[in-house]
Amino acid sequence: MGRDVTSAFIAEALGTFLFLFVGIGSVVAGASIAAGGGDPPGLLAIALAHGLALAVLVSALGALSGAHFNPAVTFAVWLSGRIPAQRAIGYVAAQLLGAVLAGLAVRITFEESAWRAAGLGTPALGGGVTPIGGIAIEAVLTVLLVVAVFGTAIDPRGPKVGGLAIGFAVAADILAGGPLTGAAMNPARWFGPAIAGGSLNDWYVWILGPLVGAAVGAAIYRLLLPAADLARAPGSPTTPDDSDVA
Repeated sequence: MGRDVTSAFIAEALGTFLFLFVGIGSVVAGASIAAGGGDPPGLLAIALAHGLALAVLVSALGALSGAHFNPAVTFAVWLSGRIPAQRAIGYVAAQLLGAVLAGLAVRITFEESAWRAAGLGTPALGGGVTPIGGIAIEAVLTVLLVVAVFGTAIDPRGPKVGGLAIGFAVAADILAGGPLTGAAMNPARWFGPAIAGGSLNDWYVWILGPLVGAAVGAAIYRLLLPAADLARAPGSPTTPDDSDVA
């Protein structure tokens, strides 16, 4: 395994860790503030914490790995033929590792009463939302995210705005779907706090939903943009050089 591949895996683990530490931490921080009698940040603050952190990290680490930080994004990029299966599996493993470490770090950082009150930030179904409904909601939210990724980071015709548009997509999705499913759009976003906090309720919602949405988003762009035009473009969420993959 070449140095570039190792650097890409480290970037995926590190980026996922930092993204989720900020995202999960914002949820638990709200519970901590509320427990202390303060006015906790609302949904907008949580959405901005996730979106801004992702925008910064995609811009900072994109040159190393493409900055997926999300198994669903990696799945979509693999479906589009822009990353080999072996590297995609390595990316997902790195993302899940970073997610679990983030969940454990948040658990250690905050008092037990706070992280337990917030469920360690683990996505959960809102009142009246069935698992099937949750899968559908997560799928639709993930389509928006994947279209943003393809449209601004992969399509050579798209505006190169760093991670800003992708971060905005995540923030918007959380504002719309946060009360319904937690708006994970990312199996790692569920996996990290779920494993660290020991809550696996309705686990399949946050795996199937994002993966279905990723497949739909990738298919949409496959139809809109001929495969020949999906040439590697600077800053695209794919590997810098796949030639060193065994």
